[in-house]
Amino acid sequence: MLYWALVFLVVALVAGVLGFTGVAVAAAGIAKILFVIFLILFLVSIVAHLGRGRSVS
Repeated sequence: MLYWALVFLVVALVAGVLGFTGVAVAAAGIAKILFVIFLILFLVSIVAHLGRGRSVS
């Protein structure tokens, strides 16, 4: 998912440089949403991993 966020960021940058502002805004918005989803899932996985703890046998 982080890969796709970076892809949309690059598309937004290229579109912005070429003057396609509508495409740049849309791609930047998608990249921002994907990055936020990635961060939320990453934090949830860290909390789940830490919450699992170590089992003593």
